[in-house]
Amino acid sequence: MTNSIKRAIVIGATGLVGKSLAEQLNSLSCCEKITVVVRKQNSEFEQYAKVEQFVLDDFLLLNDQDVNGYSHAFSCLGSTIKKAGSKQAFYNIDFEINAHFADLFEMTETHFLLVSAMGAKAGSPIFYNKVKGELEEYIQKLNLYRFSIIRPSLLLGDRTEERFLEDATQKLYRKFSHLVPNSFKYKPVTAEQVAHTMVEVAQTQTQKIEIYDNLYIQNLRIQNAK
Repeated sequence: MTNSIKRAIVIGATGLVGKSLAEQLNSLSCCEKITVVVRKQNSEFEQYAKVEQFVLDDFLLLNDQDVNGYSHAFSCLGSTIKKAGSKQAFYNIDFEINAHFADLFEMTETHFLLVSAMGAKAGSPIFYNKVKGELEEYIQKLNLYRFSIIRPSLLLGDRTEERFLEDATQKLYRKFSHLVPNSFKYKPVTAEQVAHTMVEVAQTQTQKIEIYDNLYIQNLRIQNAK
């Protein structure tokens, strides 16, 4: 079964996954319009004919009218405690904004897709994973038409901001990647793989709620490469 992505709205579009997602959605023949919600105009999106930018300084100001009529809503929005500046600031971004965005699609026929994290768990002693888990639980309780949770491991790609630990891990992984089996569930994935997974499940998911783990992301890439 294929569910056409006719009109899509994306938050977190300026991140690694978000940029790749916009590019992949733009290449879909069935997709008529992609709205990326951004805090300031971004020239990178001007190359895509189907992408329009909705500039909004505070994403919490998004309202029902702003998101009306979309077949799919994608959240690629996420930060780190270091980048956000504090645990509270991180929570305000990763939980509050994403939760608000999801709230807007209650009682609609919009498929909502969220990039979470591999270790997401509300009871986790790790604050990052705890917030991701709490967000997943919150959204699952909403009356959504359809909900997809994508849980990648370490994300590979060239970021505009510096993330020392992730950058160091990427360099180490690239050096020894040939030694890592595809069955290794913690194997890092690229932003393109995650975005591709979102596009695929947006068109094929039939269950109300599904969780796609890191192995699924890896195996989807392998299958499509054959």
